[in-house]
Amino acid sequence: MTEKQWPYPNEAGLSAEEQCDVLVLGGGLSGINAAIAAARSGCSVTLLEKGDVRRSGAAGTGFDHWEMACTNPGCKVTPEEMTRALEEEQCYFSNAIGHMIETEEGWDRLQDIESMGGKIRDVDGEFTGQPFRDDWTGLMYAYDYTNRYTLRVWGTTIKPALVREARKLGVRICSRTEAAALLTGKQDGRPVGTGAIGFDTRTGRITVFSARAVVLAMSRPARVWLFNSDLPGLCEFRPFSSIGSAHAMGWRAGMEFTLMEKSVRGEFSAAGRSFPPYGTGNNHNTWYAATMVDARGVEIPYVDRDGRELKTVDERYRPAPGQKFFLKGGVIDEPKYEWRGPETLPFEELMKRGYRLPFYADLTSMPEGERRVIWGMMVGEEAKTRVPIYENYTARGFDPRRHVLQSYGTGWQSAAFLDQERQLFGAPGGVMHDWNLETNIKNVFAAGDTLYASDCAGHACTTGYWAGQHAAGAAKKAELQKADPDFVQRERERLLKPLTVRDGLDWREVNAAAAKAMQNYCGGIKCDDLLLQGLKVIHDLQREAENIQGRNPHELTRVHEVSDILAVSDLILNACLSRKADREPLFFKRSDSRKEAEEAENCYLVLRKEDGTVKERRVPLQFYGDLTENYEKHKEGGGLNE
Repeated sequence: MTEKQWPYPNEAGLSAEEQCDVLVLGGGLSGINAAIAAARSGCSVTLLEKGDVRRSGAAGTGFDHWEMACTNPGCKVTPEEMTRALEEEQCYFSNAIGHMIETEEGWDRLQDIESMGGKIRDVDGEFTGQPFRDDWTGLMYAYDYTNRYTLRVWGTTIKPALVREARKLGVRICSRTEAAALLTGKQDGRPVGTGAIGFDTRTGRITVFSARAVVLAMSRPARVWLFNSDLPGLCEFRPFSSIGSAHAMGWRAGMEFTLMEKSVRGEFSAAGRSFPPYGTGNNHNTWYAATMVDARGVEIPYVDRDGRELKTVDERYRPAPGQKFFLKGGVIDEPKYEWRGPETLPFEELMKRGYRLPFYADLTSMPEGERRVIWGMMVGEEAKTRVPIYENYTARGFDPRRHVLQSYGTGWQSAAFLDQERQLFGAPGGVMHDWNLETNIKNVFAAGDTLYASDCAGHACTTGYWAGQHAAGAAKKAELQKADPDFVQRERERLLKPLTVRDGLDWREVNAAAAKAMQNYCGGIKCDDLLLQGLKVIHDLQREAENIQGRNPHELTRVHEVSDILAVSDLILNACLSRKADREPLFFKRSDSRKEAEEAENCYLVLRKEDGTVKERRVPLQFYGDLTENYEKHKEGGGLNE
């Protein structure tokens, strides 16, 4: 599209200034909850969202379950028990602070959302009498029917309800406004957040937002290793435009990050080599615990923790004898407490036992209620499946009462990925923070996927609300600081420069080159020589990125995303260089692993960039202290005087 055809006014040369108490960057589940919490605390709140806030974010169009709601009426697991289990499951490379907030406050947030109009229980009695439904409360449980800590919810109703509440509270919502740079100043020798620069993705107008406190509530990075320029909308598990901009702006501003060396081999993608996530039959997460059969229709049995074959569908949802509870749901990193269904057995063992490919998910043989709740509700409410899978497959004749759905690949994933095709998935790296969810930059808080070892929808909502409360407390004690005019001018030039480039590079070319560089130099097996070469290539691409052409604000936004992807790649490569020994829980393997570093590196490696130099410090895995004591001390905005 040429500049003359662009349907919005050209405001690329215009600028504006705005002020508020709390500025929230990102309008997904965590951001909208942060805005609501801060507004309820009496603060003026502005929220910037690159998309349309009504349905933006990784779960804005829906989600099928809310896990770790450990204070709901039916739950038999305490918040601390669940948090400890999640720590053990991740070998203590876990975010116990985030999980404690999630497990303690998940049920509170759900009830709050219900009061706004979100649907969290079967009020119409559609599933009355089913083993997963509590007929007294109408709550619907998933995965562990005995301990009942994960709830099935009507996730498509939740984001609209949250947006209505935010508007009612007077939150100023700026949709189609990209948060492009974090503004910082100095206070008592410590960096302090003072606001952000916003870029209108339709008009090109740049606005300087000054604030007393800032909440970073944006996505985890994506399009780092996996990118297909021919299918730009089908590259990652999360939305195409969710690429970790908070990580990039934080890295540039001197913010601390940890676990950025952790990456898993590609599991969720449709980058030309796979099928849409959850669009093939499987027995994981949304599809749990679908019956699996081989090419002849022979059922592949589920087994429990102890290898005992489970004879009934109901047993798949119950702990083994002597097992208090098991983990199942969004957390998938090397589970130690859960049943893994047919994939409990190694693929080779299944072949030895005579099972024949391909495998299929067979809902036809399951109890009618289980079939309806998997296909009609779980697949029907999940953001990634409601339209592309549930609606499209149904329109084309798929009937779970009569048809089976092929499972591609050797497990539940939709393709077998190459070892160098990585993703920041499964509790990945992110911002380091304290119990207030405050970063090392004073008055800048983080929530949701911006946090290290982030989780799913319940985690996003609870940590968002917590961060909003604490940001409001900080804002009431802070003074507005004026933005550095020189920094603002440099950022203005950076953001608008692609408009002046003629016959330059296309943003897709640079994104594809960056992904290939990360595959080549930061893949499954790492070493210093590869990583250093990778840094050189990424830095070369950062210089090349100055020659990307952007003909309108939409293309400018894509160019800015590529710049952020390169910044995130720089952060990841530096994190990988810092860790010198293999670490299995982080999916981290070196060809030059140093034995003497193993014990010394059983900790968080925390990195930040200062004046172009990477600074590192080491933090013990259980730095957060007593979980219950510290949760009580810091809840509802407490603990801000530390």
